[in-house]
Amino acid sequence: PNDLRKLISTRFTDVPLPAVELNWDDYFFLLFLNKIEPELKNYPALILYEYPAPLAALSTLKSSDKRVCERFEIYLDGVEIANAFNELTETQEQKARFKQQAHEKKQAYQYNLPEPTEFYQTLERGLPKCSGIALGVERLLAALIKTPNPFFD
Repeated sequence: PNDLRKLISTRFTDVPLPAVELNWDDYFFLLFLNKIEPELKNYPALILYEYPAPLAALSTLKSSDKRVCERFEIYLDGVEIANAFNELTETQEQKARFKQQAHEKKQAYQYNLPEPTEFYQTLERGLPKCSGIALGVERLLAALIKTPNPFFD
């Protein structure tokens, strides 16, 4: 996280940095939400893919490049309308990721992340390889009928 904090403090001085240390993904989103996402309104349609591995959450890592995860988001006129990823169905890897996330939340925010035991049980029963996409229907409709985005000038 310190490398990303240093990058923000030296190259993106207009991005507000809190006095406390953050996790890597918090720095990523601080940079993304302040510098990248506002520029996406300049593209009528855009797919962002191959997010950094630390943002994998419940998705698989790309087999040919473990630095990125198999995840994408669809933007229309700067508004995210959908996100998708290949589901990570390996129980042990999910548990390892959860343990790491729980540790980071505890260290950074003194928050105890509840263990997802029912989710683990589902994986142990055998979840087949799958993927999914979450579509914001209201966002898609707004984009199709060209409703102005209230978040942009």
